[in-house]
Amino acid sequence: MGDISQRHEAVQPRARDWRKAMSDHVAYALLVYTALQIFVTVKALEAGSASILPYVALVVLVAGIIPACRWFEKRWTKLDDEHAADMALAGAFRRDTIGLWLLAIGLPFLLTGLFKVAFAAG
Repeated sequence: MGDISQRHEAVQPRARDWRKAMSDHVAYALLVYTALQIFVTVKALEAGSASILPYVALVVLVAGIIPACRWFEKRWTKLDDEHAADMALAGAFRRDTIGLWLLAIGLPFLLTGLFKVAFAAG
């Protein structure tokens, strides 16, 4: 009978590690942000310029988001092993992931709008 309870304990789901989960979110958010920058912002930049400027701007915009993403990640990677699985942090984790994704998805569209306004004014 003890053998069955040991197998049951082995099947128990592991606690969520907030550090790894945030690192995963940051990695995927950077991919989404970069793809959106390529397909949304660069198209708007190309419409207003026939030079290499859109591609330089793309590199600057992608490089500029990395410190913001690292800030989100650093808050969670500093956790020790005990707090990394603390379910009391679920609300803070959710808040940070929402902020990260709003930044990753919203910023390319915001920048595109700003570029279009700048090109229309100029």
